[in-house]
Amino acid sequence: MKVLGTLFLASTALLAQGGLNPATLLAPPTDTWPTYNGDYSGRRYSTLTKINQSNINSLSLAWIYRANGALGGGGGSGGRISATPVQVNGILYFTMPDHAWAVDARTGREVWHYQWTSHGGDHIGNRGAGIYGNWLYFETPDCNLVSLNLKDGKERWHKPVCDLDQYYFGSMAPLVVKNHIITGVSGDDLDRPGYIESHDPETGALQWRWYTVPQKMGDPGSESWPSEEAMKHGGGMTWLTPTYDPELNMIYVPTGNPQPVIAGKTRPGANLFTASVVALNPDTGKMQWYFQSSPHDTHDWDATQTPVLFDGEINGQKRKLVAQASRNGYFFVLDRATGKNISSSEYVKVNWSKGVDAKGSPILNAAKEPQLDGALVSPNQGGASNWPPPSYDPDTGLFYVSASRAFSVYYIYDPGDRPEGWGGNDRGGWSESMIQAIDYKTGKVKWSHKWEDGGRSGLLSTAGKLLFAGDGSGNLVALDPENGNPLWHANLGSSVTNGPITYELDGTQYLVVAAGDTLFAFAMLR
Repeated sequence: MKVLGTLFLASTALLAQGGLNPATLLAPPTDTWPTYNGDYSGRRYSTLTKINQSNINSLSLAWIYRANGALGGGGGSGGRISATPVQVNGILYFTMPDHAWAVDARTGREVWHYQWTSHGGDHIGNRGAGIYGNWLYFETPDCNLVSLNLKDGKERWHKPVCDLDQYYFGSMAPLVVKNHIITGVSGDDLDRPGYIESHDPETGALQWRWYTVPQKMGDPGSESWPSEEAMKHGGGMTWLTPTYDPELNMIYVPTGNPQPVIAGKTRPGANLFTASVVALNPDTGKMQWYFQSSPHDTHDWDATQTPVLFDGEINGQKRKLVAQASRNGYFFVLDRATGKNISSSEYVKVNWSKGVDAKGSPILNAAKEPQLDGALVSPNQGGASNWPPPSYDPDTGLFYVSASRAFSVYYIYDPGDRPEGWGGNDRGGWSESMIQAIDYKTGKVKWSHKWEDGGRSGLLSTAGKLLFAGDGSGNLVALDPENGNPLWHANLGSSVTNGPITYELDGTQYLVVAAGDTLFAFAMLR
């Protein structure tokens, strides 16, 4: 491991650089974006208004930073920045597999660059970093949690979070809650159980671990599995960063698909707690409640899409809610204190379900299970939504998600009694991409903005009455959040690959987004 680059000590901003008090995460000021979703709720909504509908056409490029320039043209995940940067005290921190950077949030000038010496792992992408005090934390593809000093990027320690030999890998942006650094695991290729765990920010010591599948018969959820052997294969990876309610002291963990992935013959039953939203106590890792969005999933539809927290009104009553636009095509609204389902509705047309049961979970249509001669299924394997983060705007009451209406033909190619791994596959077909704006009170899509050339990016809504997204033609686009009408666009040369963020420094509001290997910052330049 080594640190690349040098500190730019001439910058006053860097000299004033400091850490992050975890209490700041409870109510982040507008001059920061201190965690993966901006705050604990997952809304990706900003109260900033200096960039707004009245002046959006005057928005200008302030700076760019090309990560592959620091790598000499190389880089993980084909050089794509999937991470949402975090911004603390005027410094942006972002990651790619095996790499972490700090750049000046006003100018884009590099402060430091850290490179991890990888021993393998899947370099599909890295979602970002977490910050606690004067330290940064990120996961590596070869299953390590690395802690760096914020000031200079020097490594403090690294600790294993998974076993590379079992084909796990790390990609989640860690979540900081009080004195907990919460990490997840990724991987679908070698049937293993998923889990989420908490580490001490000072030492990296393991505080607790919660498995997403039961560990033995008699454990909660074990009745949904046929045997302990099936549970050992399990699945339910924790790919994406949870959200957190400080008042209820619950983290909301979205879990992945069961394994074997396509071939479900050896795991009859609902396969809890895969493809679910699970509420845990962050201090103990104890489960408080769960809701399963895809019982006995055989279509690779993990439910790791962000569980978004907001307070709303249902039938005239104020409720604490959590909503998810799940990969399977359903939009769920739950009571976040109890997990009780309030509504389940399709936000794209699906054909794999016969409706929902009394608990609000979809009922699988057996004819749409993978077949030897194929089954035509919608959504496709990529899902109606995927990992790009959604947004919720409290001003409109609408939930926004990058969505896709598409089909796959699902095949079984291992009809034996003990299929392993995928055991089947899919073949994609026609698809249509769009932004769906969902009214949480009714579950109905209020408006839909279709992209001519596809596209699926992270989203950001603001009090400036703007919704930012990326299309399939390399454009960053601003839409009217009330009706989806386009207001502005800027061509970035390649598609948006992360979730946009915004912050204000020295009276200037910045908008930062990644496309491929490059960060772009926009502002109202004086």
